[in-house]
Amino acid sequence: MTGLSPTALVPILVLLLLLGIDTWIYADARERLKRGDPVAFSFGSLRVETPQSWFLGSLILWVVFFPLYLTATGRNPFR
Repeated sequence: MTGLSPTALVPILVLLLLLGIDTWIYADARERLKRGDPVAFSFGSLRVETPQSWFLGSLILWVVFFPLYLTATGRNPFR
């Protein structure tokens, strides 16, 4: 038996997918900032407005920041 088993490959593929989405969030937020249309969100004292903060937020807590980013940019398909 050579290579990785399918059960070991699934978590790696999921991590790569999440990293790809996080990279897309950063690139999209950076482009919007360059155009003068920054993506910003605030809740109490928490303020997310830079591409770096969107990337780090989605990297650490993807399940919250990805839908939040889609909503902040008007792309939420569930609205």
